[in-house]
Amino acid sequence: MSIEAFSYGSTSSLYVEYVKRSEPYTMSIDHFHSYYEIYYLLSGSRVYFVKDRTFRVEQGDLVFIDKSVVHKTLQGPLAPEHERIVIHFTDAYLEGVAGSNSALLLEPFRQASPVIRLPRSELRSADTVIRRLLGEIRLKPAGYELVPPAAVTELLLATSRSLRENAHIGLDGDTSPKHAKIFEIVRYLNEHYDEPVKLGEIAADFYISPYHLSRSFREVTGFTFSDYLLLTRVKEAQRQLKETDLPIAGIAASCGFDNFSHFGKMFKKITRQSPREYRKGARF
Repeated sequence: MSIEAFSYGSTSSLYVEYVKRSEPYTMSIDHFHSYYEIYYLLSGSRVYFVKDRTFRVEQGDLVFIDKSVVHKTLQGPLAPEHERIVIHFTDAYLEGVAGSNSALLLEPFRQASPVIRLPRSELRSADTVIRRLLGEIRLKPAGYELVPPAAVTELLLATSRSLRENAHIGLDGDTSPKHAKIFEIVRYLNEHYDEPVKLGEIAADFYISPYHLSRSFREVTGFTFSDYLLLTRVKEAQRQLKETDLPIAGIAASCGFDNFSHFGKMFKKITRQSPREYRKGARF
């Protein structure tokens, strides 16, 4: 597989990563995170699952992933070659550079659709900003560290203003019957993760065979049924560990885990920390 990649910064504040691939690729890591993500496709095409829908992302499209939103990129039906940039930043970082304007810059993350296709003239400007950012990071001329914060702020501001002026630049998710059925099931899991959930019973409730549900779920979302359910439960457990004082055993049960030992193992597998370690770190 041919890969070209380089990066700048840290996910604890501001992080920028460029990757160009020539072979088929689907994200192997099922994830969500506590920082914001901007994904910009410089060339090629991709399929992007975000929260409960799948989007076909083309060159020039921007994807805005809010904190703690499950997402995954998949290989689309077209040629596998593509290049993209991802930008990560935290609340603390944004507050430091934008202050009282932070809410304005976060508006792209608050839209009904996470995928934004800017009008042509605005896209040219955004693309120029992003390519200049990449050039600075790649070549590292004197003072290049000044460019990423300014470029990211400019990109967020331009997109926020465009959203206020253009009502229909957010893209709709795939609406085929198969996708619609799977998205309905995803939304059910998002709302009922705390209950006993079995694939066979869900398949019967939604009038689909277990085999077809299992196969279609992975094809549409990029996740297996069980992995998506597990990720959703762990994500909620993280929220409760951070925001409440409930005992860990109670949190495990409230998130749908009927075995405390299993909860601990799965939580650590996904987060690389035990529930107790995560709670301690989240409060400092």
